[in-house]
Amino acid sequence: MMRLRRRARLKNSGEEVVQFRLRAFIGLAGVALLFGVLATRYSWLQVVRHEEFRARSEANRVKLRPIVPARGLIYDRRGVLLADNVPAYRLEVIPEQAGELAGLLDRLAEVVPLSVEERERFNELARAQRRFAAVPLKLRLTESQVAAFAVNRHRFPGVEVTPYLTRRYLQGALFAHVLGYVGRIDAKDAEQLDPARYAGTTHIGKTGIERQYEERLHGAVGFEQIEVNAEGRVLRTLQYAPAGSGEHLFLSIDAELQAATVAAFEDKQGAAVAIDPRTGDVLALVSLPSYDPNPFVNGISHAAYGALQTESRPLFNRALQGGYEPGSTIKPFVGLAALELGVRKSSDTVFSSGAFKLPGQDREYRDWRKGGHGTVNLREALAQSVNTYFFQTAVDLGIDRLSTFMARFGFGEKTGIDLPGEAIGVLPTRAWKRAMRNEPWYPGETVIAGIGQGFWVATPIQLAHATAALGHDGIPLTPRILVATQKGFDEEIEQVPPVRPGGAVSVHPENLAAVIEGMVAVMHSPSGTARAAALDSPYLIAGKTGTAQRVSRRGDEAIPLDDLPYHLRHRALFVALAPAEAPTIALAIVVESGGSGSRSAAPIARRILDAWLLRGEGR
Repeated sequence: MMRLRRRARLKNSGEEVVQFRLRAFIGLAGVALLFGVLATRYSWLQVVRHEEFRARSEANRVKLRPIVPARGLIYDRRGVLLADNVPAYRLEVIPEQAGELAGLLDRLAEVVPLSVEERERFNELARAQRRFAAVPLKLRLTESQVAAFAVNRHRFPGVEVTPYLTRRYLQGALFAHVLGYVGRIDAKDAEQLDPARYAGTTHIGKTGIERQYEERLHGAVGFEQIEVNAEGRVLRTLQYAPAGSGEHLFLSIDAELQAATVAAFEDKQGAAVAIDPRTGDVLALVSLPSYDPNPFVNGISHAAYGALQTESRPLFNRALQGGYEPGSTIKPFVGLAALELGVRKSSDTVFSSGAFKLPGQDREYRDWRKGGHGTVNLREALAQSVNTYFFQTAVDLGIDRLSTFMARFGFGEKTGIDLPGEAIGVLPTRAWKRAMRNEPWYPGETVIAGIGQGFWVATPIQLAHATAALGHDGIPLTPRILVATQKGFDEEIEQVPPVRPGGAVSVHPENLAAVIEGMVAVMHSPSGTARAAALDSPYLIAGKTGTAQRVSRRGDEAIPLDDLPYHLRHRALFVALAPAEAPTIALAIVVESGGSGSRSAAPIARRILDAWLLRGEGR
């Protein structure tokens, strides 16, 4: 037994060699297979997908960063700076690199305070943009906030503090309705903008000149190719393409006259527009009350915006969008229409008894003076604002000829001023009434159309535009705000020529002179309705008062204006040209709840005209 056990333990060398070779082969095959898999994978990564991973590697090392152009500056006609750019910092997030956004924002809020509104704006914009694009989260970081984030930057991949230039309006509320403001790009804006042209841009013009000339003001985006380390810190700049700054704009507005216009209104609500009749330049455009546009630039809070939603509507541009019955301010144009169309001569007279009746009707249309004004020609009819004269003139013209003539002066349509949001008003015609009310035109509506009442609706810019035409041989020039541009500080300033609408026809000089004579009598004759406003004036003023009633009197008794509640007082209007012999300024004033044109609007106009003419402008 002992021998058998010893024999069983003897090694079989041949069998062991076979087993070894088998194991070696299997091991070698396994190694070869693994090397094959590795080689295949390596080949797949390094050959087939070489360009893709090379691009990813470069993207990790090299980044293309847009350079936002500096927005063009805005000046008044004398070079007074109205809007510029100041340095600031903003917090930006690249969603693709930042991961889960809700948690990121919660962690960020522990370092940099984030309001609910800022979160909402960010989420809205992040949904509208591509995930690799930087989305602004918080604008106008303070120095302490920048420092706090810098210390904790390693905790927030995909989040950067970026320097930028933010808009500043140096005159505040004074130019709010002219300049408008820029605001943060929202989701709706992002859908309409060219992503390449607005890469890195956070703001866009929302209203006013900022919106009207967005293309000029924005400029061209530049790009910077930078190399970064694993932590995202910039190591060096590889390539650099500078941004092209936006164009600088020079406006027709005179800052000094604008301020004088606001001061002339004191605490009254209304609007004023001043135009140079020779060029169409808008010298002043005021809507009161106004507002400070600066809070809108980086996102006004709900509370601050709510504070502007009052009955006085400071955000509403009365100069362009306010619709008012023009009242007696259109009487010069009605008189001119009668002269031009051969219905009446300037020497023809009409008798005013205090009440006007159409043949076969009992209804009376009254003059403002009880008992009437007696027999008056065009000059006295304008000087005393005699309703009966213009009642009869409108009837003699007929609504068709009257409305056609008034359209020549821009009533019932946009003036074409280079500001957004202009209203068209209402020029009463048969066609308009049929279209709007499906009713025929009645003779009595022609009567009151002759004194700017009834369906009439005009804007202050329309009144100023039409009045300026009287000071330019009856030819209206398109009102304009932009008068010159400059592509760079080292470039020459390029002038923008005035625009004369096609088809504009001048009026006969003798007819225009007769109307201007009547408007001068309004201001300087003993019977003129606004003679008090022209006392001691060193220059001649051609003007016309107007009152748009909001409460009608009953019977023969008028309600004393001072007895009316403020919101029911009549609107006071006034239009003027000065100097009358060679006008350099045309003016339209509307004072809401002002009472009467002679008592409220005309004195305001006198202060504005003095501010322009007594410093030698155009004289």
